[in-house]
Amino acid sequence: MAETNASAATPKGKPKPVAIGAAGAESPKYELPRFEIPKFEIPTAFRELAEKSIVQAKENYEKVKSAAEEATDVIEDTLSTVNKGCASYGLKLIETTRANSEAAFDLMSELVGAKSYSEAVELYSRYLRKQFDACIQQTKDLSEHAQKVAADTVEPIKGCFGSVLSKAA
Repeated sequence: MAETNASAATPKGKPKPVAIGAAGAESPKYELPRFEIPKFEIPTAFRELAEKSIVQAKENYEKVKSAAEEATDVIEDTLSTVNKGCASYGLKLIETTRANSEAAFDLMSELVGAKSYSEAVELYSRYLRKQFDACIQQTKDLSEHAQKVAADTVEPIKGCFGSVLSKAA
C-alpha cells in the first residue's frame, strides 16, 4: 500500500487526486474550475413588488379558504337534507305500497265471497275505479313530496354559492 501512495504523489510532495474507475483502475480526477459568482442587489422596486404579491396571495388564499369552508358546510347540510328527504320519500313509497296491497287483499276477500260472476265483475270494476283514483292521488302526493325535497335541497345551494363566489373574487 505504501508503494501506491508514493507513486500517486507528485514531485512537489502533494498527492494528486485520483478516482477509482468501475474496473478498479486508477484514473485522474478532473475538477471543474471555480468561477466567482458576481453579487448583485435586487432592486427595491422588485423586492417591494414581490412582498406585496406575497401579501396579496396570502389574503386571496384566506378568502378562497374561507369560501371553500363555507361551501363545504352548505354541501354537508344539503347532503343531510337529501338523506332525510330520500328517507321520507322511501317511507311514503312503502306507505303507498302497503295501501295498494291492502286494497288488493280486500278485493280478494270480497271476490271469494261473491255469489255470481256478475257480482265478481262488479266488485273488480269498483276496485279498478277506486285504485285508479288512488293511483292518481298517490302519484300527485309523491310528486309533491319529491318537489319539496328537491326545493329544500337546492335552495341553500343557490343562496350559498352566489355569496361564496363573491367572497372568493
